[in-house]
Amino acid sequence: MTPTTTLHRRSLRDALGIALALAAPLVSLNYLAWLVFGLPFVPFDVFDWMTRVLPGGLITFGIDTMVQTLVALGFDLKDTAKLAEQMMAVAGYLVSVWAVATAYLTLVPLRLGRRSPLLGAAVGLLVGVLLAPIVLSVYSTPEVGRWVSVLWILLAHAVWGAALGLSHVWVRPEPRYGEAAHDEPRMASEDQGLGETGATVGPPAVPIFAETISRRKFILRVGGAAAVITASGAGVATYLRLTEEEPYAGPSFPLPNAGAPTEPVPGTRPEYTPLPEHYRIDINTIPPNIDIEDWRLEIRGLVQEPLDLSLEQLQTAYEPQEQFVTLSCISNPVGGSLISTTLWTGARLSEVLETTGVLPEARFVHITSEDGFHETAALDVIRTDPRIMLTYSFDRQPLPQGHGSPLRVYIPNHYGMKQPKWIVGIELTAEFEPGYWVERGWSREAIVNATSVIDTVYADGLERQNGSPVVPVGGMAYAGERGISEVVVRMDDGPWEQAELREPLSDLTWVIWRYSWPFQAGQHTLYVRCRDGEGNWQVAESSDTYPDGATGLHDFRIPADYIFPEG
Repeated sequence: MTPTTTLHRRSLRDALGIALALAAPLVSLNYLAWLVFGLPFVPFDVFDWMTRVLPGGLITFGIDTMVQTLVALGFDLKDTAKLAEQMMAVAGYLVSVWAVATAYLTLVPLRLGRRSPLLGAAVGLLVGVLLAPIVLSVYSTPEVGRWVSVLWILLAHAVWGAALGLSHVWVRPEPRYGEAAHDEPRMASEDQGLGETGATVGPPAVPIFAETISRRKFILRVGGAAAVITASGAGVATYLRLTEEEPYAGPSFPLPNAGAPTEPVPGTRPEYTPLPEHYRIDINTIPPNIDIEDWRLEIRGLVQEPLDLSLEQLQTAYEPQEQFVTLSCISNPVGGSLISTTLWTGARLSEVLETTGVLPEARFVHITSEDGFHETAALDVIRTDPRIMLTYSFDRQPLPQGHGSPLRVYIPNHYGMKQPKWIVGIELTAEFEPGYWVERGWSREAIVNATSVIDTVYADGLERQNGSPVVPVGGMAYAGERGISEVVVRMDDGPWEQAELREPLSDLTWVIWRYSWPFQAGQHTLYVRCRDGEGNWQVAESSDTYPDGATGLHDFRIPADYIFPEG
């Protein structure tokens, strides 16, 4: 039996540690390059690409799982849903490069020696070649040219691969059972051994490691560097956001129901949503960045005169209209926060289409967005509803980038999934074309379901009416353009009692309500239900958000030890 000094492949444990230590800095440097120089942030673009190409059922499952998890953990969907998507994107990319690095470290023999850095760079370059077309197909995050983006992706991953190869050479393998650890350079040769006479067989030994360090020391060094880079990036991001964002002072105009006699109960959600708090749900981790000066709205299809309209033309050639609007997401669970109210300003879509000379055979309006999102609306509905508009302003301010700048559409009585943002094109067609989410199994019509929510049981407001203690309870109710005619509240299995309704901001917004609950000590559950303006009661049976939006009654549970200080 011939002994050998040939070095084997690296152990899986060692490979996992080294791969993770190299993957973290790659993600951090990607983030810093995007934040400071406007280069593509690969994790976000790859995630956005996956949401467009994966089966609709899988995407829906992912959305439902994320929403249910956030709700179960007590997070506010409005504040955390988009952050959760971004964290999933970063985690997915991190795990992917970690897996590639682990495979390299475990499959490539240690005896390759000095060739390993070049081989690692080639592997990294291959990863970059695979990722570049994916990023270009989405191209949502970069603010630089496409070729600059491609070069950056290739360079970043080639450098990461070279570091991977160098680590393979520099980091001393952990000794196996029965072996001694050595600090001096180790010697090895392919197929080198000792013959029966003790003579060396095969080519002369060559040094594999000119200088080596332990796996633990390497991971500590690189991990520490990664932590510094990540912390620095977070600090820069925070600084940039603080310097770019101005404090929101609220609407600069009086609300139309300012003198309404019914006042909201303290703790009820703001009747008019502060613009920074307006929910945002879309198919992008980062909103598309559109140059407004170069942007044009292209109107094509079954029209006599195709149009290319600038934002200034939309704002000046068509009379602006304003309306207070409540918008809700079809993914909003009962009692969720993916619903907001603000003032929308824009041009009537029917008027814009009239200037194109719509042909008689046109029956549908297909709207497309910069990010690949698209939706279809019936032409006859647009012609008969002057409230449908191409919106370019929220809160009498330019439409924010995150909410569809420079243009989005508003269609009353429908969930947000039917109302594209970042609009770049409109096509008049004779045939119906299913929209982005309709193709993935969601509702074709997406009519909003009536909903009502208990926002607060105002414990500090305990007072007496006719000698009996009562506690103010408040919340909102919404049923799209149908409006709200009645809100009722009950305790446990008791009778339904009428709540007071506050005059809404418009016929298209939610209604704030309040109720004086006859206080009873002990553990109780309050329920709320509404009836829309057409006389239909809110659906009491519970259903998930998919495919037509959530239904069911919202409740507020009061524990037995809840303290109500008497005022």
